Amino acid sequence: MKLERGAAVDTAGPDLSRFIRELSFRQLPEDVVRQAQRCLVDLIGVAAAGSRTTASAIVNSYAASQLAGRDREARILFDGRRASAAGAAFAGATTIDAMDAHDGHVLTKGHAGVAALPALLAYVDQGAKCDTHEFIVCLVLGYEIATRAGIALHATVPDYHCSGAWNALACAAIGARLLALDDEQTRHALGIAEYFGPRGQILRVCREPSMLKDGSGWGAHAGVTAALLARDGFSGAPAITVQHADVQHLWRDLGTRWHVLEQYFKPYPVCRWAQPAIEAMYALKRVHRFDADSTTAIAIESFREAIDLGSQCTHPTTTDQAQYSLPFAVAAALVFEHIGANEVNATGLNDAHVKRLLGVIELVEDAEFSRRFPAERWARVRISLADGRTLVSEPACARGNPENPLSDSELHDKYHALTEPVLGEQRATRIEALTLSLADARAGDSTLLTELMSEVLSAA
Repeated sequence: MKLERGAAVDTAGPDLSRFIRELSFRQLPEDVVRQAQRCLVDLIGVAAAGSRTTASAIVNSYAASQLAGRDREARILFDGRRASAAGAAFAGATTIDAMDAHDGHVLTKGHAGVAALPALLAYVDQGAKCDTHEFIVCLVLGYEIATRAGIALHATVPDYHCSGAWNALACAAIGARLLALDDEQTRHALGIAEYFGPRGQILRVCREPSMLKDGSGWGAHAGVTAALLARDGFSGAPAITVQHADVQHLWRDLGTRWHVLEQYFKPYPVCRWAQPAIEAMYALKRVHRFDADSTTAIAIESFREAIDLGSQCTHPTTTDQAQYSLPFAVAAALVFEHIGANEVNATGLNDAHVKRLLGVIELVEDAEFSRRFPAERWARVRISLADGRTLVSEPACARGNPENPLSDSELHDKYHALTEPVLGEQRATRIEALTLSLADARAGDSTLLTELMSEVLSAA
């Protein structure tokens, strides 16, 4: 059956493997292709900034030395050293996760692209046949599979698990397509990925942040491993997030509803749950023009999960702790009037004004905001000033959702703010231009993709 651009695919129930196998570039609506390129630019920018973190340095060395392959190895994202496909995917996903500025989806409470992109790069660099259009298709496929698997997991288990628990299925699905697995092998690959995917208790890391982050590194490793094992005949239990009767409705709209269009983009490199409070504070600041020195107290009202961010680490000393701290995010944003990669690193961690504000911030759970989570994330701030005034914000949500998206100009500025200190202006501009030109390539042409991979798979 030939598929035209924008045409629906009949993928009810067991036809998921058909969707994985037959999805074509011509079938993708233009807004889906454009969104895939925006996601790709954003992920590359975050990866470049993440490559400067201690976590990235550790996992890259580990992958190169302990997860090396015997032949046809893949290069590690913004590192250039080689590892097995699973090892390169693990290192790349951990590098992106190390700078918490990547895209996500509200109902998954987590991230798809962070694992899907490094896995896709690893398969292709290891030798999987893939032209420029196919690369876009595989990236979209990863978002569609991961997002549905994430929603399904949250609906079928009582615990809140890290993103690696479900974005592993995206990495397995991409592998199933590129490795030309048959229907049965694909079913096993998804089952292996779900079973091996890390079921990390993400709220533990939110309270006491560490380099574990969202578990996406190990999710990418598990997903690539699953596809390779299934290809060789390894069997896996059925993937409950795909085959359970209670979640079938989440898969029936494959090819008609595009979850990649529902991803949010972050304006700041901190946990998404902290960003509504930043926006509430900025809204007050624009009207009343106060500064950090005139602020004597801050009360932040938000949903329970946001209030718990960094609750066991009141004065962050590492970038990982800073990115998962609600008080730090608001304090740094107020002091610097911006919060980027520098502000969640030494610049912000060592600033005396930030440290003072951390001592005067109070966190309060708002029951209504908690009720609305995760579909909606809200915060309100109360600012006490030295002149005796108390300023109270309206409830605010984070910017960058589909209903209040970041503009192309804002994403461009974010990308360059993250990449230029690491790659330099010329290389950063070249990568952005290549990425945004991928859809313009001729069918079957891999020139642009080869050039892009050469740029992002060499040392930063």
